[in-house]
Amino acid sequence: MASSSSYDGVLLGMGNPLLDISAIVDDEFMQKYDITLNNAILAEDKHKPMFEEMGEKFNVEYIAGGATQNSIKVAQWMLQVPGATSYIGCIGKDKFGEEMKKNAKLAGVNVHYYEDETTATGTCAVCVIGGERSLVANLSAANCYKSEHLKKPENWALVEKAKYFYIAGFFLTVSPESIQLVAEHAAANNKIFTMNLSAPFICEFFRDVQEKALAYTDFVFGNETEARTFAKVHGWETDNVEEIALKISEWPKASETRKRITVITQGADPVCVAEDGKVKTFPVILLPKEKLVDTNGAGDAFVGGFLSQLILEKPIEECVRAGCYAANVIIQRSGCTYPEKPDFH
Repeated sequence: MASSSSYDGVLLGMGNPLLDISAIVDDEFMQKYDITLNNAILAEDKHKPMFEEMGEKFNVEYIAGGATQNSIKVAQWMLQVPGATSYIGCIGKDKFGEEMKKNAKLAGVNVHYYEDETTATGTCAVCVIGGERSLVANLSAANCYKSEHLKKPENWALVEKAKYFYIAGFFLTVSPESIQLVAEHAAANNKIFTMNLSAPFICEFFRDVQEKALAYTDFVFGNETEARTFAKVHGWETDNVEEIALKISEWPKASETRKRITVITQGADPVCVAEDGKVKTFPVILLPKEKLVDTNGAGDAFVGGFLSQLILEKPIEECVRAGCYAANVIIQRSGCTYPEKPDFH
């Protein structure tokens, strides 16, 4: 590992900080609130009572989350270099917000939260059945992020310092203008800008802002469901994940300095990487069913592991191997949590 000062603030994430309210629930609860496994949605009015009800009915754990924040924390954990990562997002001035700050500090991430005086910190109900998860996000304060905060000198300094950027697609629903500012900065300064498809609803209902941001991406992450939804939305008559990954990698780019690489995970099936007109697949580490605790944060952890090696300028296969390692650790624990030190060699 090179000197830690050369990795100071090398990776910046921007997204929706959410406190995960995680519990093992039952089918009746899922049906009552009309939610399906392996999906991620924004809470509607009909979902609002579920947050309270989970606490009353099930054994609930509170874990600092939000997709981008999870990935940044995992990258920080994998790197084991203090201050290598930074994160920006909006929280409320409340006990959940304090919890979030404490958690990020412990994780070693340099957070610059925008604190909203009037709105509660965002939460995400994580409903687990048989190890598979369903996410219902109540964005609250996370939805209040403003690009004015990003433009403040002390925050923009994080952008200037970073060489790699990661933003989950979920942030497209909150502040596309902030994404654009960072994307344009990355393109102008030959830095690496990465994003995630994040959820089928992003591909369906935020198509325009997603396409605009996509033009700037050097790496696009996603899972097979998101990739297939993206293909459907764009009228590509295929649900072959390798073909879709290839087509996404060939999407026009704002900067031609480097070609885009698409990385699609498929649960227990191989990871699919499309680069330079070719597709490679990499097997994941298989986990016996009895060791699976929950899949919450698996995709986020994969990205965090991947980015940790990308920053170290390791080859793609090493990045994928690190992603698979991190995801494997996370699915054996509740939520996006990990042991004190990684065991990745």
